[in-house]
Amino acid sequence: MPHRTGHGIGLDGHEWGNMVKGNKLVLQPDMCFSVEPTISIPGEFGVRLEDCAYMTAEGAKWFSPVAKSIHEPFG
Repeated sequence: MPHRTGHGIGLDGHEWGNMVKGNKLVLQPDMCFSVEPTISIPGEFGVRLEDCAYMTAEGAKWFSPVAKSIHEPFG
């Protein structure tokens, strides 16, 4: 599927920083971005989850609690 795995987030919502094949942009501290893993079977169904995170000097941090599992989605 020709969809990105995520994108930058800012005042315009969807901003540059698309996580797509060939993009060599290195995430820097203070950048905000979405993480959108997708499973899609064309003509049958698709599921996309979207979480948002921000980059720190120590690595990415989630804006919301991360689910423990599919059976415990609210952390």
